[in-house]
Amino acid sequence: MDVVHQRRDEFKEILLARNIDPKCKQCRREGEKLFLKGEKCFTDKCSIERRNYPPGQHGQKKGRLSDYGVQLREKQKVRRVYGLLERQFRNIYKSADNNKGITGDVLLQFLESRLDNVVYHMGFGSSRSEARQIVRHNCVVVNGRRVNIPSFFVKPGDEIAIVDKAKKQLRITSSVLAAESRNFPAWIEMNVKELKGIYKSKPERIDLPATINESLIVELYSK
Repeated sequence: MDVVHQRRDEFKEILLARNIDPKCKQCRREGEKLFLKGEKCFTDKCSIERRNYPPGQHGQKKGRLSDYGVQLREKQKVRRVYGLLERQFRNIYKSADNNKGITGDVLLQFLESRLDNVVYHMGFGSSRSEARQIVRHNCVVVNGRRVNIPSFFVKPGDEIAIVDKAKKQLRITSSVLAAESRNFPAWIEMNVKELKGIYKSKPERIDLPATINESLIVELYSK
């Protein structure tokens, strides 16, 4: 039944070209924090802290998923974490599969190298969706050139900065300070005062969330 619901959700996304499900429900569907709502996810107001079971009338009834269901859920979870539609995610997977290296590791490196994700890790947005909005609103420059495409792939050594006109935005400054208090990833070098940073290198698998099981995604797409 869970697979049927998932197929329905995918069809709805195709029609609307975006995921309109409430973010807290997306976390509850996956049974863990996906950090989709910024600072709220770090407080006791997080829905996972209060209702850690899937949404809906039968959410509290536990059922056993098939192997395919487990693989599908993992893929959907990662898609939701990075805020991608099925076609976008599949295209990135195909690129990872055609590259040298372990497909699962390359897939995660591609996802982490998207500009909206790097902007999020640098603290310019409290969530990936807010970081995507900041990019689209022409608030970000890469190596001195303005880039407003969230899917732009950042390369090691690239410098990402906030444009001067946006440096006084409270949502950006407060988000950077919050990110600094939690420490920035090892593959990012930040200058908090000047609101800019350098994408030093592609992250290693050990630096990425252990809750992601990319091998299940590879198994799913390899069928």
